[in-house]
Amino acid sequence: MAGPAGQAAASDDRPGKTTYLIGVDTGGTYTDAAVIEARGHRIIATAKAITTKGDLAVGVTEAITQALAKLSHDVPPQDVAMVSVSTTLATNAVVEGHGSATGVILIGFDAAMVERTGIAKAFPEIPMAVIDGGHNHNGDAARPLDLDALDAAILAMAPKVDAYAVAGAFAVRNAAHEQAARERIVALTGKPVTLSTELSSALDAPRRALTAVLNARLIPRISGLIGAVQRAMAHLKIACPLMIVKGDGSLALAESVATRPIETVLSGPAASLVGAQWLSGLDSFILSDMGGTTTDLGLLINGRPKVREEGAEVGGWRTMVRAIDVRTIGLGGDSEITLHANGRIQVGPQRVAPVSLIAARYPQVLAMLRADLDDVQGGGSMHGKFVLLPFAASTDKQHNGLSARELEALQTITHAPQPLRKLATSLSSQRSIASLQRKGLVQVSSLTPSDVSHVLGLQANWSLEAATMATQLAARLRDMKLPTPERTRNFASAVWNETVRLTGLAILQTAFGVEMADNALTQAVCSGAGQLGLATVRLTPSIPVVAVGGPVKVYYEEVQRRLGCEMVFPEFCEVANAVGAATGVVAHSATVEVLGDGSGLFRLHSTAGTRQFTDATEALAAAQALAEQLARDAVIEMGAPHPQVKLSVTKQYMPNARDDTGLLQATLVAEAIGRPNAAA
Repeated sequence: MAGPAGQAAASDDRPGKTTYLIGVDTGGTYTDAAVIEARGHRIIATAKAITTKGDLAVGVTEAITQALAKLSHDVPPQDVAMVSVSTTLATNAVVEGHGSATGVILIGFDAAMVERTGIAKAFPEIPMAVIDGGHNHNGDAARPLDLDALDAAILAMAPKVDAYAVAGAFAVRNAAHEQAARERIVALTGKPVTLSTELSSALDAPRRALTAVLNARLIPRISGLIGAVQRAMAHLKIACPLMIVKGDGSLALAESVATRPIETVLSGPAASLVGAQWLSGLDSFILSDMGGTTTDLGLLINGRPKVREEGAEVGGWRTMVRAIDVRTIGLGGDSEITLHANGRIQVGPQRVAPVSLIAARYPQVLAMLRADLDDVQGGGSMHGKFVLLPFAASTDKQHNGLSARELEALQTITHAPQPLRKLATSLSSQRSIASLQRKGLVQVSSLTPSDVSHVLGLQANWSLEAATMATQLAARLRDMKLPTPERTRNFASAVWNETVRLTGLAILQTAFGVEMADNALTQAVCSGAGQLGLATVRLTPSIPVVAVGGPVKVYYEEVQRRLGCEMVFPEFCEVANAVGAATGVVAHSATVEVLGDGSGLFRLHSTAGTRQFTDATEALAAAQALAEQLARDAVIEMGAPHPQVKLSVTKQYMPNARDDTGLLQATLVAEAIGRPNAAA
């Protein structure tokens, strides 16, 4: 990556023609848009709109329309050369446990492998079948694929699932059985299928299986996003390539991402890292990106993002998707505030809709809050909490995988907010609504850091009156006393301070580079005390912190004071994700292996199949050509017609080997990088 002057942007092959790039970021709370003049590499307009999870097209259209309306001149739709989208939808879905109903087909797995996937533990009620078949380490069929059992499993799952995930033993050495399973699923159900080998070339079949399941659960969500942006573009008469930011910060055509949405996990922070570097001009910094749902932290060192080759970890799950090395924690402006019995305040990790936001859209919430304040006898912990459908949600959508009680509870929830205590009147109804919330089918509104920031005068987006009443209710619950102005403000300060403390701790953890518990030293620094016994304590990152995201200025100036670090708030920091989306490149790496058996036989293994050679030089040449071709074809398919390809080779030899005839293993990795063909 490079700064604004050298950042790789979309090409413009129309001499003298001014073209524009539009970057869009769909976050948990806001959808951001940034308009960039391609030739001049400058931001000319930005805008924010509320994310409408029920129909994302509404929020996307509003954000782009508002941004274009800020320009002093009209932009003809034909002059928009590219729309590029970063999204936290996949990351948030994994963190919050949301996802579509998925059926799992495991081919050639034994009981220990099934256990190691962790799928049953992660998703206790998920339909799963183990089918005879699979291959051995040489890529030869261990057992024939049991087609009858496969068909029976597919049809048994079909009424209960929206998508399928398929993983086979040693499928990276031979994917024939995975591919045969997909053909049967499509023929019998027509539903989307994720193959583990299309996501990773690693041998670890259980982790490949979990990654495939996470991917399959996300397909409808990311397909919905792509469809929503396409509808927004059609509404605005914009006809140009649509790109999506992947988790490693590179771009891909939307069509190529639709079946591999797991690759967009960490898309948001990856775009933030690209955008933060483009905006700040710095080559080394800690990124801290705070949104409504999560805070994402990453590193840029000497102009290169730190990438986790072994796979991104999100929400406690280790995937096998190449992505930037990022810490994602459930801490944002819209984190749920939970009170514990001892009075301890917990911020996050669950996201809820701020009461001040809901009241700004639905003024009747103010009367409900007053009623809760007047009710000093009952309600307790449910006071100040509301439930409603996601913004712009359709009420006639079919929902697979819901229990009868969940369907019954869903029918009582409307677009208008209702007091949670009036709908969740039993333990059973409370569990049903909580389950619907986890699945993203309803949203709950309660007190958040954004609300208390209104009370403290640090934020003024929405309804101050609603924020104040919600804070009064929480203060009353904790203190068991009537909420005076002083107690209300003290409670708001306590929530704000805890948000600042957790933010400082996350930044320090990123700077340390190792897991370090919240101990007495970090507590002294992050709490703002700066003192431990008779010693002054200071822990400061040695490189700048670039703070981006909508809420950062509400909290990060205090974080800067406590850590004593250089904190950079670049211009347009509140839409860094959208800027990063518009200024990335297309990239893809392909891996091919050559294995020698010591007797003069060499096997080439790749996702394209297995080949045998009796000459090491021929095997290596074929592997190089194949790796480069796979990487080049992938980048061209993702929207960059003229990629450059780099090849790296690592080899292992038998003892006393003098040349490649003694080759035991060679791993060839080709990486192709190109610019989006935005002018096409």
